[in-house]
Amino acid sequence: MTATTSTAASKLKTYGPLQFPSRADLTLWQFDRALRLGLIPGPDAAGGRWSADVLDDTLTRIDTIRQAVGTMPDVGAVRAEEHLAERFHMTVYSGTAAELARRGYLPVVGDHKGHTLYCGLTLERFTDRRKVARASTAGQLHTRDAAARILELRASDFDHLVRAGLLIHAATARSGWNRRDVVLLYRQADLNRVARSRRVDWDAVRAAPKGHRSPLAALPTRRAAARRQPGRAPAGMPVRPAGEA
Repeated sequence: MTATTSTAASKLKTYGPLQFPSRADLTLWQFDRALRLGLIPGPDAAGGRWSADVLDDTLTRIDTIRQAVGTMPDVGAVRAEEHLAERFHMTVYSGTAAELARRGYLPVVGDHKGHTLYCGLTLERFTDRRKVARASTAGQLHTRDAAARILELRASDFDHLVRAGLLIHAATARSGWNRRDVVLLYRQADLNRVARSRRVDWDAVRAAPKGHRSPLAALPTRRAAARRQPGRAPAGMPVRPAGEA
């Protein structure tokens, strides 16, 4: 950057949050990330503006800043999962981005119109295929009916698990049939956790004939269960005999 160019670019005394990145030839997401990473200081002039001195200093380091902020903007879950699938040539299920974030591998940096945004720089530099595979398996999302099939339960049995607080939805989506309807989605790892429970006689639950009352109907609600003494099963709840595998 020549002195002539720098002087021409700095003809204003101060620059706003749109003027600054425009003069520095940065996109808004590059500018925001550079601020977040401390590569560009915060406003040093009145009204949340930057002085010409800060802009001039930024211009002398602009190539280094561009390299540091990367080439991928912060993105939503769908784009994040598409990127990981393309990068590692593998199937990446819906829910993987949230699972990576839950495990501390993918920072959440904000939201856009109510949708979580994940750090594009982390995604761009992600190299651990095994972490993605594990997160994809554990974080895979299922509708209520699909989750019930995975657990080999009737839909009514599954509803009792939800009512009792043994399962809580991990995400929501809009129905493909009616955009006004919200669909609850359940995480594979949570289904696995419930399926491993030894307190419930799952064979008895699964053997209940269609149209008959579910043994899980005896489960207390989540609030009632919280008031019970730990370690005591509610009356009528199917419990495995001690020592039974």
